[in-house]
Amino acid sequence: MKFFKSTLILLFTLGVTISYAQETIQMQTPVNANKLFKAFIAKEKFINENTYPGISDEKLKPILTEKINEVAVEFKNVSEFKELTNIDYLKVIKNGLSKFPELELGFDSEDRERICLYFEELMDIVNLESSNGLINKFYYGFAPNDFIKQD
Repeated sequence: MKFFKSTLILLFTLGVTISYAQETIQMQTPVNANKLFKAFIAKEKFINENTYPGISDEKLKPILTEKINEVAVEFKNVSEFKELTNIDYLKVIKNGLSKFPELELGFDSEDRERICLYFEELMDIVNLESSNGLINKFYYGFAPNDFIKQD
């Protein structure tokens, strides 16, 4: 529980510091991205690892695994664009997160946090530094920078 609270504080802090503006940044796909995408898709997901106890409802595991792998394929497809920007990836993140409707599937906060971490792994593969608050909005229901903009 202590790690979970620390993670929440870290995510909130990162969201506040990196999500002020959505500027367009030219991206270049790392040479080893295809290899990393293959490894990501092949690995078993939603298992007990580190502080994550594993999927809360075993019936959800194949559903959530399929959805996160679909997002990985979308990331891979975008990474092959000749002219590529961070906005291309942000569209994939936004669309991908919409595949995980919490209320309909009923997964708990630890599962939702694990989904966010998978998105961050995909971002790391392509060196995307920020989701511009999209991951925070998915996890918390709001992006911390939304409050800053209102001030």
